[in-house]
Amino acid sequence: MAPKNNANLLSTPLHGLYIPAGLLVLGAAIIDRNYIPHAIGLAIILGALKVLRAKPTRVLKADEFQEFTLSDKTIISHNVAIYKFDLPSPTSILGLPIGQHVSIAATIDGKEVVRSYTPVSSDADLGHFNLLVKSYPTGNISKHLADLKIGQTVRCRGPKGQFVYTPNMVRAFAMIAGGTGITPMLQIIRAITENPEDKTEVDLIFANVNQEDILLKEDLDEIAANNSNVRVHYVLNNPPEGWTGGVGFVTADMIKDWCPAPAKDVKALICGPPPMVSAMKKATTALGFEPAKPVSKLEHQVFCF
Repeated sequence: MAPKNNANLLSTPLHGLYIPAGLLVLGAAIIDRNYIPHAIGLAIILGALKVLRAKPTRVLKADEFQEFTLSDKTIISHNVAIYKFDLPSPTSILGLPIGQHVSIAATIDGKEVVRSYTPVSSDADLGHFNLLVKSYPTGNISKHLADLKIGQTVRCRGPKGQFVYTPNMVRAFAMIAGGTGITPMLQIIRAITENPEDKTEVDLIFANVNQEDILLKEDLDEIAANNSNVRVHYVLNNPPEGWTGGVGFVTADMIKDWCPAPAKDVKALICGPPPMVSAMKKATTALGFEPAKPVSKLEHQVFCF
């Protein structure tokens, strides 16, 4: 039998708290019993400090940019990657409410440029956060991120946005996403499926040009396979032979066939390239949803990220 590794014995919550406290009290008893009350008091203080230090700390500041170091980069395709940024400590969390995003800033050609991104990680991921970014040759921040080397930093602040998800806030979501517009949808879907008390139904229409453009497809397929309240419908402009999903642009008929009908307890969420968002606003209105407003707010029936 392989020997157990006891190297981290004192780093576990149980041993790291009780063993030092017990040794402190025992030592006081051996030296002088009159020291026992003082030793107990000190042990309590040390224990409280350890508990507080172990509690995840929120890092984000809405009014202040902070620097975070790029620690890893996973190439998804020729122009898409997942960037992993380290937080100050292994127990730090970003502290981003579900449905909100962060602002990434950089000085490019002497000008301050800021863009918003929704992390594909959550506060369950301690010590880091991940951004999925599609880079464009003429893009500012996206190209800046693509050029980052491991060990370099970005400036980030947040949270930002009008949408904050709470469990069971609606009976059902009709989600329509295109390209990297999948990121806020995935964040919300994960929050729903990771909460046993959340019974929200989700129908996601995810549109892309080619099959290889479908981002995070394995994650989406796994979630849908393991959660009966989540259904994913793919649409491609250029489908491969044998494709069984939707073809062309997302239409009102696709939304009608795949998504819940308009109701007070149903909300439509839209995120994608501007032309697609504009078309989906018209399509949802034609189906009976309340017309999307120029600036979306949480209470609106159609919310555009």
